[in-house]
Amino acid sequence: MAARKRAVASDYSTTKRQTSSEENTTSKNATSKTFTLSPPKSSQMLAIFSLFAVPYSYLLFFHCTIDHGLQRCILINALLSFAGFLLTLFMITVDSRYLLRRNLSGYDINKKGTPQGSIKVPESLGIVVGIVFLVLAMLFQYLNFTADSIWLVEYNVALACISFMILLGDVDDALDIPWRVWKNFASSCAALPLLMAYAGHTTIIIPKPLIPYVGLEVLDLGWIYKLYMGLLVVFCTNSINIHAGINGLEVGQTVVVACAILIHNVMQIGASGDLEYKQAHAFSVYLGSCTQSLTIGAKKNYSSEILLIFFTPQVLNFLLSLPQLSGYRHCPRHRLPRFDPTTGLLTGTNDGTLVNLSLRLCGSMLEKSLCILLLVFQ
Repeated sequence: MAARKRAVASDYSTTKRQTSSEENTTSKNATSKTFTLSPPKSSQMLAIFSLFAVPYSYLLFFHCTIDHGLQRCILINALLSFAGFLLTLFMITVDSRYLLRRNLSGYDINKKGTPQGSIKVPESLGIVVGIVFLVLAMLFQYLNFTADSIWLVEYNVALACISFMILLGDVDDALDIPWRVWKNFASSCAALPLLMAYAGHTTIIIPKPLIPYVGLEVLDLGWIYKLYMGLLVVFCTNSINIHAGINGLEVGQTVVVACAILIHNVMQIGASGDLEYKQAHAFSVYLGSCTQSLTIGAKKNYSSEILLIFFTPQVLNFLLSLPQLSGYRHCPRHRLPRFDPTTGLLTGTNDGTLVNLSLRLCGSMLEKSLCILLLVFQ
C-alpha cells in the first residue's frame, strides 16, 4: 500500500508537473504575443537629465570650492548612478514579463474605455529599482569607504532602512495590505533602524520673532526630536504616494525634489569650511544620487526645515486630504479625477487632492499636461 501510494503520488506529481509545464508554455506564448513594452522616451529623458546635470556640474566643478577628493567621490557616484539607470531600463523589460505571467498586473484607470485601458500594466516593479540601488550602494561603499570610516555605520544603517522599506513595499504590492495599516505601522517600522542609530543633534533653532516669548535661541527637544524625525520619515515616504493618481507624477516629483536636495547639498559643501559638515552633506549626495532617495538623503543632511520647503506641494496635498483620510468625509479607494474616453480629458472631482484641485482651478486637460503642470508647481 505504501509503495502504491508513493507511485500514485509520483504519478500525480508527474502529471501536475506536465500540466504546470503546459500552462507555463501557454502563458509564455500568450505573454510574448500580447505584451509589448513601450520604448523609452530617450529624448525626453535626455532633456530632463540635461536640465539638472548642467547646473549641478557647474556648481560641483566650477562655482563651488570643493576639494578634489570629494569631487572624485561624487563623480564616481554619479557614474555608478548612470550605470544603474541603464541596468534598470533593461531589468524592467525582463521583470515585466514574469510579473504578467503571475498576474501581478493592473489596468490604467485613467484610460478606462479606451484601447489603452484594456492593456495589462505590470505592478511591483519597484523591487527592480530597489535591488539595483542596493547593489550600486554596496559597490560604492567598497570603492569609497574604508573599514575605519566614521560614516560606515550610518551608511549601513541607511541601507538597512531602505532594504526594509523595499521589502515592505513589495509585500504591499503582493498582498494589497489596507492603507491605514500600511502607511502608519509598516512605514514606522522601516524607519526604526535609522532612528535607533541616530547620534546627531536634537536641537531646533527658534524663529527670531518667537525668541522673546520662548527665551531661547536654540531649544533641545531630546527624545521629542527623534519622534519628530520619525514622523517626518513616515510623512516623506507616504506623501509622495498620496500625491499621485496620474502617470509620471510620483516618480516625477521624486526626481524634482531629489535634484533640489542634491544641488542644495553641493552648495552647502562649497559654502562651508567645516570638514564634518561637508562630509555630512556628501553622505546625502551619495545616497540621493544613486536612487533619488528623498527620505534617507534629506535625513542625513540634518536640514529637515529645508526638506519641508521642498515638500510644500505634498504638505498642501496632505492638508487637502486630511478630512477624507481622518474619516470626516467619505474616502474612496481611488480619489482619481474623472476621465472622459471620448475627449481623453481629465476633470476634477470633489475629492480633496491637489490633482483634483488643479483641474477644478485650471479646467479639464490631458493627463500629460496635468502632470507637467504639477511638476512645474513642484
